[in-house]
Amino acid sequence: MPRPKKPRTIYWPPVVNTFIPNAVPPWGRGEVVLPVEGFEAIRLADFEGLDHETAAKMMNVSRQTFGRILAEARAIVADALVMGKVLRIEGGTFVIPPGCGRRHRHRHRHGR
Repeated sequence: MPRPKKPRTIYWPPVVNTFIPNAVPPWGRGEVVLPVEGFEAIRLADFEGLDHETAAKMMNVSRQTFGRILAEARAIVADALVMGKVLRIEGGTFVIPPGCGRRHRHRHRHGR
């Protein structure tokens, strides 16, 4: 029996939870689900530009676990983009600390 997953810490829940392509591919429209912790990993690494060690500490996981979550999340997003699938952000094992995700969001693009 596998060990239960330790909840990951999420600071910003997604504002939008579904992305739908504007055209249906010839093979039909599929759907993929991105767990909320995968969304948070992409946000921290790619949007905020944090290194894996810092982002892992923020999510309360090891650096190796963060890397695995990030790789799985990127594969799901790539599948949705390349194959024209609906992308839903939902589910997963996570906690939101009190007071997080409720205040005004500031975008940090590091010079971009």
